[in-house]
Amino acid sequence: MTIALSAGGLDYLVLNHIGNSPYGLWDRDVEYIRTLMQINYVSYVQMAATALPTLEQSGGAVVVVSSLLGKMTTPFAAAYASTKFALHGFFGTLQHELAMQGSNVSITISVLGLIDTPTALDKIRGFTNVTPYPASDAALHIIKAGATRQKESHFPWFHWFTCFFRDWFPYFRDICIQSSFTIPTH
Repeated sequence: MTIALSAGGLDYLVLNHIGNSPYGLWDRDVEYIRTLMQINYVSYVQMAATALPTLEQSGGAVVVVSSLLGKMTTPFAAAYASTKFALHGFFGTLQHELAMQGSNVSITISVLGLIDTPTALDKIRGFTNVTPYPASDAALHIIKAGATRQKESHFPWFHWFTCFFRDWFPYFRDICIQSSFTIPTH
């Protein structure tokens, strides 16, 4: 993988791409998970590895767009969630390692809830009653989080409560999951 750099260098690397992830019960297709991991995780690591020397020169930033499903589990997204958990593990560790080395490169992990893109809405139709949030607001949030060099950001902002409940009140989490999701009968 190659990153083309302009004559002016590189200030921000925003990693925001995903492979096709059907929403539904896991069908035990391990090969599909391997392919999705390559797209949703390994390619992020490859691009960051390639860009880091140039970002060191500019004092730049890596912005990793992730998902709340990389922080907590829910039904119907095993393959997708596993790739997002991997992003959090790798880039969270890289934040520490860069700090230990005195690097001037920041890493922001931007954790998004359900965003109202047509693709996302098509995938979840019939599965959940979770309210989606505007893509334009999410994009602005990602830009601000990267520009202010936040370690982790959440959009919408109150999703950090969800992570808190996941860690400290598993019973509450399970009740929320059960009330938000249904198994479609189609």
